[in-house]
Formats: sequence, C-alpha cells, structure tokens
Amino acid sequence: MISFGLKDVVDILLVALLLYYIYRLMKESSSANIFGGIIIFIVVWIFVSQIFEMRLLGGILDKLVNVGSLALIILFQEEIRHFFSTIGSRPGVNFMVQLFRGKKDKDKAHREDIMPIVMACMSMSKQKVGALIVMERHVGLSEIINSGDIINANVTQRLIENIFFKNSPLHDGAMIISHKRIKAAGCILPISHDTDIPKSLGLRHRAALGISQKSDCLAIVVSEETGGISIAEKGSFRLRLSAEELESVLAKEAAEE
Repeated sequence: MISFGLKDVVDILLVALLLYYIYRLMKESSSANIFGGIIIFIVVWIFVSQIFEMRLLGGILDKLVNVGSLALIILFQEEIRHFFSTIGSRPGVNFMVQLFRGKKDKDKAHREDIMPIVMACMSMSKQKVGALIVMERHVGLSEIINSGDIINANVTQRLIENIFFKNSPLHDGAMIISHKRIKAAGCILPISHDTDIPKSLGLRHRAALGISQKSDCLAIVVSEETGGISIAEKGSFRLRLSAEELESVLAKEAAEE
C-alpha cells in the first residue's frame, strides 16, 4: 500500500519551486524552450522506465540521461553559474552579510557614490550624448572588463562625461563600474536578440539588455537619439527615467551592497 503524507507534499512543493525558479533563470537567458524540452524528455523517461517498464526503450533513455547530464553541464555552464550566484545574492543573504559588517554612515556615503553617475547621466541626456554604464553586482564581469581599456579610477562626473564625449575613442563602448570605481571603458557587451525589443531602441539598449540577461548587473543607457535614460535589469527595461527615479534606483542599489 502506497502511503502519502505531509513529507511527500513538502517534497513535491519544493521540486515544483525549484523547477519554477530554474525556468525563470532560463527565461531570462532566452533558454526557456530548451528547458521545456528537457522537462518533456524527463517526463517521457520516467513513464517509459518506471511506469510502463519498457526495458529496451528504457535502457536507451537511461544511457541518454547518463551522457546528457554531462552535456547539460557544459551547455548551461553560464546559467548554472548564474543560478548559484543569484542564490548567494538573495536579500536574506545580503541582510546577514550586512548584519556581520555592522552599521555605517550609509546615507551620506551612498549619496556621494551615486550622485556623480546621476549628474553625468542628466548632463549627457540634455546634450543627447549616448552612454552605456554597467554597474557590476555579485556576478563578476572580468571578461567584459578585459575586452575594453582598463581605467581603474574614482567615479567622477567629469570623467564619465569625458569618456562618452562624442569624439572620444571610448564613446561607443560600455563603461564598467565595480566596487565604486570605474574599472574599464570601451568594453564589448553581448547583444540581446530578443524579438520583442521595441524598434525605437538602438544597439546600446540591446547591449544593455544582453548583459542584464547574462549577469545580475544594472545597465544604464542614455539614448543618443532622444536623450532618454533607461535601465536594464534582469532582462527587462525601465524606460524614460527622470533624475529622481534614476537616483532612487541607484540609491536602492547602493543600499544593498
């Protein structure tokens, strides 16, 4: 007789939550269709091997599962790394880290950190100077940083505007800010090929969306055509931000560090 208790209900719920969480991560990286195919294959394998007990077909599928496990690790190595880094960057984990670090003079320090970025973006917006600024979070961007010119300087409004000045050789690339310093400029970002991106958004926006799908970074875009300020985060856009909205987003980001 098959017994079904509370432990089994919890087990099923945990598996469902895990699958849903993995699906969300896959969707952000445009791998949702592959994930759906894997789930269908697993369901078929369970029915063939465990329920219908088809020995020949079940044996073939067993071999495919054994080989496929290694293939999946190779195929989804970026998504797997993103999965574990996202777990480590959950609000609860960050809260515990802040608890051990102790309280600081946060408000003043946060304002000093973010205001050069806000003021530079507003100035470039008025002059319709295109810019792409990527703020590193928990997922490292060393490969992206190495694709550009290393700067490793303090974050200042004047330096940001000089880098994105229209005649600057670094104007077309992305600036990477990490640990409250400008690490590099002129960096090359992966381009998002999502078909639902509005046609009015250009290559900078596609690059910002692409890097936000590959990591947990915050990407700020100043449009060269309209002067509009946008933020890409977790594979989605927040468009046409005001100075107050941009400052609010960056203040929240600084408070979570």
